[in-house]
Amino acid sequence: MTFAQQLLAFFYAAVLASVPLLYGTLGEILIEKSGNLNLGVEGMMYLGAIFGFLGGFIFDSAAMALLFAFAAGMAGAAIYAFITVTLKANQNVTGLTLTIFGTGAANFIGEIIKDSHAAGTVFISDKVKNVLLPLDMGILSDIPVIGKLLFSHSILTYFVIILSVSMSIYLNRSRHGLNLRAVGENPAAADAMGISVSKYKYIHILLGGGICGLGGAYVSLVTAVGNWQPNIIGGQGWIALALVIFSSWSPTRAIFGALIFGALSVLRLYIPKNIIDIPGALFSMLPFIVTCLVLIFSSIKQKREHQQPAGCGVNFFREER
Repeated sequence: MTFAQQLLAFFYAAVLASVPLLYGTLGEILIEKSGNLNLGVEGMMYLGAIFGFLGGFIFDSAAMALLFAFAAGMAGAAIYAFITVTLKANQNVTGLTLTIFGTGAANFIGEIIKDSHAAGTVFISDKVKNVLLPLDMGILSDIPVIGKLLFSHSILTYFVIILSVSMSIYLNRSRHGLNLRAVGENPAAADAMGISVSKYKYIHILLGGGICGLGGAYVSLVTAVGNWQPNIIGGQGWIALALVIFSSWSPTRAIFGALIFGALSVLRLYIPKNIIDIPGALFSMLPFIVTCLVLIFSSIKQKREHQQPAGCGVNFFREER
């Protein structure tokens, strides 16, 4: 393989690795814009991964797989929303608990599925996998270099790009999006304006959870080629949390952030050992090292518009308004 071919393969792999990160990031941005900090992204992605796998396996349908994944992510988010919005419990603890629950539940159900088959390995049918395989766009896919980079991806990849742009327009240009931002910045003022704070929180927390669930489904159905594996998410939910900060809560900037982190996660596979012989474990650490650096540098004072919504992480008590 020539250097140019290897470089193209690296960029293509970076795009593939960035997709689940972008789903998780967009879901969390939507949740945090409502004024809630949900550390359960990893758990919601796990729920989406296992129930997306189950939906595809049982119903032999890609549509049902994605529907199950979205519903599972929403279900996890609904638990979080009830505990934090209605019961006013600590958001950090609830999010961490959701991650533990989602991870454990997914691995437990996955082991039951694997143990129920003599081969010990369970695959989604080709019918489901073919729907989610990279699309063939004819002459566009055949364009040298950019054909493979831009026009040879799964439908879920194109959907998340459309979702990112749509979310940006929604948050910045629509009345409901501006109301949501008001809820996240100052829920007391939003309540005084007649905006239903709890309603906005519930709706957007649930939608954000569903989006995270789709990210998990991408991992189990596309990245793992429809083969369930233990600990399949592998910390991508935590990286998505850092990406929210890295992108300054901007859905469009999240696209570029996800690409950078995606590139870091696959870099070890494309560095020839005869040039740099570094243990693979060190390369595997790169995304998490950069995550730590992002959190450190984000603590430095920034412009107000690039900071977390002011009401994020603080429960709203209407009687204290």
